[in-house]
Parts: sequence; structure tokens; C-alpha cells
Amino acid sequence: MGPTASGKTELAINLAERFKTEIISFDSRQFYREMPIGSATPTGEQLNRVRHHFIADRSCLHPLNAGAFEREASPLLDKLLLQFSIVVAVGGSGLFLRALLEGFDDMGTVDQGQARQFWTDFYLQKGIAALQAEVMKRDPKYAETADMNNHQRLIRALEVEQLTGIPYSQHRKGSQKALPFRVCIVGLNPRREVLHQRILERTQGMIEADLEGEARELYPLRHLKSLQTVGYTEWFQHFDGVLPRQDVAQQILFHTRSYARRQITWFRKTEGIRWFEDASDPQIAHHVDAAFHANGSSAE
Repeated sequence: MGPTASGKTELAINLAERFKTEIISFDSRQFYREMPIGSATPTGEQLNRVRHHFIADRSCLHPLNAGAFEREASPLLDKLLLQFSIVVAVGGSGLFLRALLEGFDDMGTVDQGQARQFWTDFYLQKGIAALQAEVMKRDPKYAETADMNNHQRLIRALEVEQLTGIPYSQHRKGSQKALPFRVCIVGLNPRREVLHQRILERTQGMIEADLEGEARELYPLRHLKSLQTVGYTEWFQHFDGVLPRQDVAQQILFHTRSYARRQITWFRKTEGIRWFEDASDPQIAHHVDAAFHANGSSAE
């Protein structure tokens, strides 16, 4: 795991090649085939090197939330572990990794109608501080672990509590499920100046690859949650006449850096991570190898 542009994709492929295995992606944007540029989907050459799962395998018209991901990914992981001694999982969405390792109940059956609109209006009128206060009052347990700067998740927690009368945290599985396998978590956290340079280069590369054209094709679907994300919302604002064209790239860069900071904050709450600055550090492979050898299983 690691923030955007930290080198996760190439590292995961290198590890999968080393251990002769396959990759499960837990990147919540790379699930969708319509978003290859904006989600930095692995290239064709990278996908040919190692088989990937959950990469561009569905339409954004059929979104995959954490609960649904768990239901699909858990049996797949079990199947792969019958074939391979090690399986690599990679992504930047900590919630989806937690769903895979700990379990995460699906809230998708809860009606999102009037309650969602109420709390959305509440947020727009009173701001995120008021939203945070409501979450802390109604569900302090969730507030302890939630990304309190993510208004969408706060709204989701409040709407579930309002509709069911039960705090959102109680809907989620209360304890980590027993895992029939050993987990070794590698975190990438490049130095700030290095990460910012990589984000700059990635943003420039996306613009050159015609992110604008990709966003324009998706503009009619801009209401979808999967498209309310960095790289698309800025172009949508431009198409709406709100954001000048010359400011789009700078706004994408600014928001991507902010997103990376939020990712790092989330990941630091995860226990058992061994952090590395550089994805090319040879000690990463040695660390993974040692972790599984220490449990009596061979990585070869």
C-alpha cells in the first residue's frame, strides 16, 4: 500500500514475478474500464507480465463498494492460495484492503434517498465541521477511525444511522476475521519532495494522454460516485464553466497532493506495516521473503 504515484504498481509486479504468482488490486478507481488515464491503470505491457484481478473488469455504471469487494475478492483469494503459496495485493484504497483482511459489511441495501439528500444539504449549508460534530455525537466509535475530512463517508455514516437507528460502526464487523494465511504488509512512503515530483510527472502525463477527452466522454455520468474524484471533477468543473481551462492542471496537482496526504494518514492507522521510501529498494523483497520463511513456508 501507499499514496498515489509512490510506485506501488511496478513494485507489485516485481514481487509477483519474483514469487511466480498473481495480483489482486484493491484500487477503487482501477476497477472501472472507462477510467484508464485518470486512474493510472497499469499499462498493457505491465498487465501482460503478471495476471491482475480487479483491473478494468467492470463498468463504472456498476460500482463496487467495500462490502461487494469483500464478497468477490475473498473467495478469489482463497482460490489463488490453493494454486500459489503467495498472492500479492496492491492498491491505494485502505478501506478496500481492510474489507479483504478484516471484513466490512455491505451498507448497499440501505436506502440512500431522502436521508442522503438531507445530510448532503446539511453539509453544503453548514460545512464539514458541522458534519464532523454530528458524527462525533451520533457515532463516536466510528469517529475514532474514520477519515473525518472525507465528507462523503461522514454523510454515509449519518444516513445509515438515521435510517436504521443503529450507529454505522455497529453495522460493521466488530472483530477481525480469522485469517487462514499470513499477512505481510509493505508500505511505500517516499520523501515528500520525491512524491510531489512524481505526482507532477504523473499529472503532466495524464494531461498529455488526453485526460480531458476521457473526462469529456464521462461527463454525462458525472453524478456517479466513482467519478467524483481527482482528475475528473476538475474537468467537469471546467465543462460547467466554473474552472478556467488554464487552472485545471494546477487544481488536479493540488488535489492529488491533498489526496496523497489523506492516504498516508489512513495507512498509518494500519498495524503491522513495514515502511520503505523507495519502491526499488531490494530490501522489500528480502523482507517479504523472510516474513513467509519465518512462518515455515517457502517463497520460492
